[in-house]
Amino acid sequence: MDAKLEQIVSRFALEGRVTDIRPLGNGLINDTFRVVTDGPDDFVLQRINQGIFRDVDLLQHNIDCVTRHIRRKLEMAGERDIDRKVLRFLPEKTTGKSYWTDGKEWWRVSVFIRDAITYEAVTPEYAGYAGVAFGRFEAMLADIPDQLGETIPDFHNMELRARQLRDAVAADAAGRMADPEVRALVDQMFACEAEMCKAERMHREGVLPKRICHCDTKVNNMLFDRDGQILCVIDLDTVMPSFVFSDFGDFLRTAANTGAEDDPDLDKVNFNMEIFRAFAKGYLSTAGAFLTPPERENLPFAAMLFPYMQAVRFLTDHINGDTYYKIKYPGHNLVRTRAQWKLFLSASEKREEMALFLQG
Repeated sequence: MDAKLEQIVSRFALEGRVTDIRPLGNGLINDTFRVVTDGPDDFVLQRINQGIFRDVDLLQHNIDCVTRHIRRKLEMAGERDIDRKVLRFLPEKTTGKSYWTDGKEWWRVSVFIRDAITYEAVTPEYAGYAGVAFGRFEAMLADIPDQLGETIPDFHNMELRARQLRDAVAADAAGRMADPEVRALVDQMFACEAEMCKAERMHREGVLPKRICHCDTKVNNMLFDRDGQILCVIDLDTVMPSFVFSDFGDFLRTAANTGAEDDPDLDKVNFNMEIFRAFAKGYLSTAGAFLTPPERENLPFAAMLFPYMQAVRFLTDHINGDTYYKIKYPGHNLVRTRAQWKLFLSASEKREEMALFLQG
């Protein structure tokens, strides 16, 4: 057993004697370990990636407020087995905070939820479950009294992403604007810019509110029990104020894509309406009660927004010389751009069909 990890765990108020600490999962952001004990519970130890989450105090404030509010809601509803339906983070013994730092690394410990499973496959059935879970998550937080901050500022700000593309085009740092395909893609994106930046305008006009959203809506960010019932939403690092479009559109960008995010065969890339219908039905069943008419009416826009935003980000990085996203081969970001642009066009073609479904 790693002595350093054992020493870190000992700083938190957990029950039982630690018998083992071993890697858990394959997350790309934080280093995660399962802490096995001889007590009633095991625990999850995580090293927080401060390269991404620069304000850990804000990060944990958000998570503490959200988990506390959800727990209170579950108690008021008379729910049973609450410790499996919302995450619980342990206090550090000295400060009482839900994290500890030595000034170089930041760590936290939560209770491990036993007999829970995740799913990776995106089928209509599990898209429906995801819609229910993330809609319920937003609904439970619609009346949260605490003030939460943005753990990643401007994470889904389309106006910012458009400005970044314009800056990249103006600088042309890698000399890639000479490529006719790149120039054509830039022109097409600029032609859609005003429409795709409307969420920020609607917010400034007081038409579109910001909600507390998950902002990383993937199927594998839900836990299920062995009977297939949803337990809770996990991976709360990106929970922050945002538009509901973030949770709705970002899920569909990956789940409703019939191809890969970087599929070189554009014939494989299309927007899957079966996945859309399943997710939207589940989402509206739990979120429908608090959505305003502008939020509901613009859900098809959300399905278009996120492939558009990702296409802009990939193209920006390609023009800048591949400085942000890791690439596997030269031109990888351009391949990604083509695939996301094709998905955006496919979703745009189905906008009216999506609207009709939501009206029904």
